[in-house]
Amino acid sequence: MSLLTFRGGIHPPEAKETTANLEIKKAAEPTTVVIPMQQHIGAPCQPIVKAGDIVKVGQKIGEAQGFVSSPVHSSVSGTVKAVEEVPVSTGSKALAVIIESDGKNEIDSSIQPKGDIENLEPEEIVHIIKDAGIVGMGGATFPTHVKLSPPPDKKLDTIILNGAECEPYLTADHRLMLESPEEIVYGLKAIMKAVGVQKGYIGIENNKPDAIETMLKAVENESNIKVVALQTKYPQGGEKQLIYAITKREVPSGGLPMDIGVVVSNVATAQQIARTIKTGMPLIDRVATITGKAIKEPKNLLIKIGTPIKELIEECGGYAVTPGKLILGGPMMGNAQHTDEIPAVKGTSGVLVLDEEAAEIPIPLNCIRCGRCVEICPANLQPVLISENALRDRTDEAEKYRALDCIECGSCSYTCPAKRPLLPSIRVAKGKILAKRREQKK
Repeated sequence: MSLLTFRGGIHPPEAKETTANLEIKKAAEPTTVVIPMQQHIGAPCQPIVKAGDIVKVGQKIGEAQGFVSSPVHSSVSGTVKAVEEVPVSTGSKALAVIIESDGKNEIDSSIQPKGDIENLEPEEIVHIIKDAGIVGMGGATFPTHVKLSPPPDKKLDTIILNGAECEPYLTADHRLMLESPEEIVYGLKAIMKAVGVQKGYIGIENNKPDAIETMLKAVENESNIKVVALQTKYPQGGEKQLIYAITKREVPSGGLPMDIGVVVSNVATAQQIARTIKTGMPLIDRVATITGKAIKEPKNLLIKIGTPIKELIEECGGYAVTPGKLILGGPMMGNAQHTDEIPAVKGTSGVLVLDEEAAEIPIPLNCIRCGRCVEICPANLQPVLISENALRDRTDEAEKYRALDCIECGSCSYTCPAKRPLLPSIRVAKGKILAKRREQKK
C-alpha cells in the first residue's frame, strides 16, 4: 500500500505511546454536569429547561437557533440546578445548563432506534443527524447536517473519513478504529447515502498499522469504500491536506471542500452517527485522551458531555507534578486553558497537561529570513510576510498574502529557529480581516 501525503508539513514528536495501547474505559459518573449552550460553530442554543426541572438522559435541553447551529442534550438524568453563564474553554463565559445527577441514568422516552440505513431516505438521515446534535468531533465542531446539505449546484462525489489523528499525544480516534470499526463503517455508509455519494475513503496515518489492518477487515465486503495509508506527517489530518493526499484535488482559496465535490468527516463523528441511528441516542458523550507528563495515569476515557475537566484529571490519578500548561486538544491546535474548572464539550478530543519545563515560552528573536516557514507551510502561504504585516497592523497587506487561508496548524511557529510569534500574529490578522468584512456587510 503506497503512502499518500501533501506538500510541506513537519514531524513533531508523536508522544502517543503512553495511551495508544490502552483500551477505552468508561469514565466515572459525574455528580454534576455543566452543559454549555454553544458547543459548535454557529448560533448558540436557546435553553428550553429551567432550574428545578427534572431531565433524563438524551433529553433535548437546548434548541438550535438557525441552520448553522446544533441542539444540545442532557448527558445525565437529574435536576436542573441553574441556567447561568459559566467559564468555558474559549476563555470567555457562555450560558450553560447545570444538572445535578441522580445517578439513575434514566433514558428519555424519545430515545428510540431510527431503523436501518437501507430503509432510511437520505433526507431522513440528515434530519436524524441534525436532531441528535452531531457536530465534527475532530475538534472543529462544525454542525454535521450543514456539511451534508450542500447547495443544488454543488455536486458531491467523494466522502473522506479522517482517521489520521496527526496531533501529537492524542489516541482517541486510534482506539475507536480498533474497538468500533464496524460502527465507523456503518456511519460512513450513512453519510454516503445522505448525500448520494458512491465513493468513500478512510485515511489513516501509517504510524497506526493496527488501525489500518482493522479497518481493512471492516471494509473487505464494501466495494465502494477504500482504506488508504497516509504518510505520518503533521498536519496530515487537515481537511484540505487530507483531500489533496487522497484525491489530488485542491480546495480553491476561500473555498470549501464541497466546491470540489468532497465532504470530510471524522471517524468519531461517523461512529456517533451509527450509534444514533441504531439506538436513537444523541451526542451526549465522546472518547477523549487524558495525557501528558503532568498526568499520573494517562487514559483514553469515554466521557459525558459537561463533566468538569478537573474530575477527568482526578480519575487519571491527578497531577503527577506541578502543571505548566493545560490544553484542550493536542499541543499544536488545542486551546490552552487558565483553569481546570471548565466542562468537557463535544469537541473535547483530549486533555493534555504539560509540565512546567515543556510549557516554557521561548523568547522570540529577529527573523533570520531562512524561509523554513514558507517551505513547510501546508497551505502554501508565506507565514513570515503575513506575520510581519500583522505585527505592523497592516491588515490589508496581510489579507493580500491570503491570511484567511491559514489553517492555524502551528507548523510555522514550530519550525521557526528564531521562535517568532508567527501563528499568534496571523490569528490576530485573521480576526481583524473578518471583523472588517462584517462591518462592510453592515
